[in-house]
Amino acid sequence: MSIAHRDMNCREIITKAVCGKGRKFSQVTHTVTPPHNPSSILGAWVINHEYEAVRGNDGIEVVGTYDINIWYSYDKNKSTDVAKETISYVELVPLSYLDPKHRASTVEVAAVATQDPNCVEAGVSSSGNGVVIRVEREFQVEMIAETKVCVSVCPGGCDDLDKEVEFASHDESDYEDLDPDLLDDDVN
Repeated sequence: MSIAHRDMNCREIITKAVCGKGRKFSQVTHTVTPPHNPSSILGAWVINHEYEAVRGNDGIEVVGTYDINIWYSYDKNKSTDVAKETISYVELVPLSYLDPKHRASTVEVAAVATQDPNCVEAGVSSSGNGVVIRVEREFQVEMIAETKVCVSVCPGGCDDLDKEVEFASHDESDYEDLDPDLLDDDVN
């Protein structure tokens, strides 16, 4: 025996769900001016990365800081020193997906650094008194909020779960125009 579509009831349920997602990769350039004019760069590191996510008008803002440490030589490569500078940043990550029916008063946001800030290039500036550092970083963000979902309700309750439910029949040709590249592989 099957339950006909006309016998089905639907209900709206309010639940917490991921209502927005986004990802952003960026490269930024910083100039650090050490106490001595550098002759050459011996190493550059990004450490002590801390951040938090806050809701912005056009997406989710990742607000954070990190320290840049530069080991350099000076005085025609006769001496070395380490210069340290703390960098503050705000990275706006736009939402590529947003559920328009979410309840704005229940929004919570989260961010994950999929690539912590990392120095990919460091060199003496053209003026000769600073160090130019290129840093890469990437964040993935989510917005969690209450939203409504629609569910089918079996007329006989959970005892009807062993029965077959028939929805509107679809011809396989209905799905020929779907682009499989648009499917979201990132299911968490």
